[in-house]
Amino acid sequence: MKEPMNSRRQFLRSGSALIALPFLESFGFRRFASAANKTPAPPKRMVFLGMGYGVTEESWFPSEDQPGPDYELPPGLRALERHRADFTIVQRLTNRWSREGHAGSTFWLTGANQFEGGATFRNTISADQVAAAQFGRFTRFPSIQLNGADPDMGQAGHGPGLSMAWDRRGKPVAGLNSPLALFHRLFSPDNTPLKERRQLLEQKRSVLDAVLADARDLQRGLATRDVKKLDEYFDSIRDIETRLVRDEDWQSVPIPKAPIAAPPASPVGRAEIEVMYDLMIAAMQTDSTRVLTYRQPISTLLTSLGIQVAAHDMSHYTPGERKDASQRRDVALSELLAGFLDRLKATEEADGSSLFDHVSLVFGSNLRTVHQTENCPTILSGRGAGVKLGHNLVMPKDTPLCNAWLTLLHGVGVQVNRHGDSTGLLKEIIA
Repeated sequence: MKEPMNSRRQFLRSGSALIALPFLESFGFRRFASAANKTPAPPKRMVFLGMGYGVTEESWFPSEDQPGPDYELPPGLRALERHRADFTIVQRLTNRWSREGHAGSTFWLTGANQFEGGATFRNTISADQVAAAQFGRFTRFPSIQLNGADPDMGQAGHGPGLSMAWDRRGKPVAGLNSPLALFHRLFSPDNTPLKERRQLLEQKRSVLDAVLADARDLQRGLATRDVKKLDEYFDSIRDIETRLVRDEDWQSVPIPKAPIAAPPASPVGRAEIEVMYDLMIAAMQTDSTRVLTYRQPISTLLTSLGIQVAAHDMSHYTPGERKDASQRRDVALSELLAGFLDRLKATEEADGSSLFDHVSLVFGSNLRTVHQTENCPTILSGRGAGVKLGHNLVMPKDTPLCNAWLTLLHGVGVQVNRHGDSTGLLKEIIA
């Protein structure tokens, strides 16, 4: 929608014509002329990149005896040397409730206690979805969730879930499983005529109204436990209604032109991650979304590197072939991350700054190594959240990882009181 014309705007009248004048400094409207010509500040974005099965701790973590900017970059991160001043490693962050040895993503962004209240499994909202609730009002897609094309993503060190994202009810949010699917979601136009699309939305709304009316009739006389289930159902209906409203709002807004060519149908492993990174930049460049998560592939990454060790075996590494595979995996992911940072810095915003200047980027996992869940591998980058960059920060033992998420959310302007098991802001990471 266009913004309303300023009430002090001057006009020329001639017969039946009414013509708006531009803001003219000679008429004393310098302030308005300046405002009219000023390029809006680029929006903040959040990107979470998750890896399964943790890292090779002996060669990935810098020494805790070298805190601050003057630390030796370990072999697993050496590919990031050219960006040394633009990322920070934060050590000793932990999700205290998370004890799942193969769940590198499930609780990473939530910090939930999966057994709270006697549940066999529960989760809570992930940090990306907290941001999406605010940022998503301004973009076609409130958030985009991506998954690597591993045959068994849930068993690839990531754990249960349809992506890394979990909604406000702790339910999994579905993700896209290929670069081509993401390209079509972002840039393929819907050729259905606008009138027909609106009719289809009206049909969906009519069905939704009828189902909701029946459900409310059913609510009378139910047992307490069934009422709770029905309330969850109502929440789901409200979410669908919200999506329908969003669809209506964006019906007449053209799909942006793709700034890059369509990707190949099924790139594998390393090639997939490279293409996904390119598409993530395109999504932010066109302001299609401001929140992205990516559960990266591990099994196919190993295969693409010519490694014959199975991903699970690699995660339980011992000296020899398994450890070599784990270290080669670390190096490859660091090289890919370095390339992503190159592209973020090279992508220019409308005001001349770079995309890197407005992104809050996280790279990490809920797993340290093998089945160990304390000291989650955590790299923070981007200038979007006002984070101190270029440091090896060593926190007190068992500092809540959610303190970092809370601090990043505040840094990009999402003012929430707490997140997960947070105990406060992580002031050590604030620049």
